[in-house]
Amino acid sequence: MSDKDDLTVGIVGGMGPEATLDLFAKILGHTAARTDQEHLRLIIDNDPKVPNRHDAIAGRIPSVGPRLAATACGLERAGADFVVMACNTAHAFEADVRAALTVPFVSIIEETCNEVLRRVGGAASVGLLAAKGCLDAGLYQKALAGHGIEVVVPAETERFMKLLYAIKSGDRAAPVRAAMRGLAGGLVERGAAAIIAGCTEVPLVLSDGDLAAPVIDSTDVLARRCVAYARYREPLPAR
Repeated sequence: MSDKDDLTVGIVGGMGPEATLDLFAKILGHTAARTDQEHLRLIIDNDPKVPNRHDAIAGRIPSVGPRLAATACGLERAGADFVVMACNTAHAFEADVRAALTVPFVSIIEETCNEVLRRVGGAASVGLLAAKGCLDAGLYQKALAGHGIEVVVPAETERFMKLLYAIKSGDRAAPVRAAMRGLAGGLVERGAAAIIAGCTEVPLVLSDGDLAAPVIDSTDVLARRCVAYARYREPLPAR
């Protein structure tokens, strides 16, 4: 570990770039700093050239695990004391990243599930807005099943993916926001006690307070945890 006052955060980013920028902004927002020097050091590799994660999960192209692992190792060499990925779906390749690092890896999936348990731990089900690759990999479903929580997802997967790519293209206009609220609201009507914004583009158009149920923003959860770990408020997860 580093001998600096704060730990340095390494961010595997670019999937997509605006979601990475959102994580950066939220880390800044959760950092109590009066001067530049009181902010955390962040090392961000914003690599939007990582091949499509959904295609890799489906087996249509080779695994992107080695590329993500190489990026993570580059962050470690640059001085990162722990590494995160600003993309939920990319965590399908988390094992490759962890195996390549000698510093801890902080999982957005694990941290968000812990937040779900904290906020609605007794719930029978929660809703999940996540990209197809994330759903196909069962990242949240597997993590929450052990706690007796069912994950419900929109039936209109293709509709969600169209919204996702609209957001990636820069469209955050009222129709996109309304459509995302509509998908999330449908999950609440099906009994979801909370909605997980399980794709880092979703919080760009959907916020806590938009629905009758809580919206758990995975990006915000990760940002808060990064600050807590970097400031030694809590011990880092074991490797």
